[in-house]
Amino acid sequence: MLKVKLIALSMILICVGACSEFALLASGASVAASQNAYARAYSGVDVLTIIKTERSIKTHLYHTIKEQRGKFNDVE
Repeated sequence: MLKVKLIALSMILICVGACSEFALLASGASVAASQNAYARAYSGVDVLTIIKTERSIKTHLYHTIKEQRGKFNDVE
């Protein structure tokens, strides 16, 4: 029984290990592209915003500007 658990655990670690290497390569490319601390902070906040609201910060800003323009045009 112990051998089966060890084999299963080894297989899972091998499969997950390959995924994490790809994720590290992908994240490394984005970190290399944005070494600025402000850019990294913005990216982190943007990811959290997307997770919570399913829209990026830019999308929120676009919709807000579009709504404000609509209200401004209605006043005239």
